[in-house]
Amino acid sequence: MFYVNARAFIERESEGVTELLIQTRTKTNQQSLELPGGQLEPFEAILDGLKREVFEETGLTVVEVEGSETRIDTRGINPDFEVECLAPYCVYQTLKGPIDSVGMYFIVGAEGELLKTGDETANIRWVATDEIDRLMSEDPRQFSDVDRAGLMYYLNHRNPIRRDKP
Repeated sequence: MFYVNARAFIERESEGVTELLIQTRTKTNQQSLELPGGQLEPFEAILDGLKREVFEETGLTVVEVEGSETRIDTRGINPDFEVECLAPYCVYQTLKGPIDSVGMYFIVGAEGELLKTGDETANIRWVATDEIDRLMSEDPRQFSDVDRAGLMYYLNHRNPIRRDKP
């Protein structure tokens, strides 16, 4: 089976510090830290799936998605076949493991009240990017297999703390 996923780097600024929303996945026996997001339903629009997953897992409503302004679709050209294209922040593909998947990460702004527990998630919280960097340095395996690579990408390319390191 092959899966397509949409995942979110939900950012906020708090007292001059960039924070990301992370959560504990409770779906399996092995709990891990992860970013909100998940599997798209068949023929579900990417941004619709992203917004649905974020809401189900966190209770937040997505109000901004970087790259969404690039979205185009082919509606009206062929009523039996529609395609959408847009620019995500980054993309991943599993190269080995028990689950074959491809996914897109988006930089997201969201608002609302955080759930105490979401759809197979718990301990939903804001964490400063420098703390995430420290946690990744201490033990990257505490993060989900997929998000480990996504967070490494984010910390190397978006996080000002990491960019300032030699």
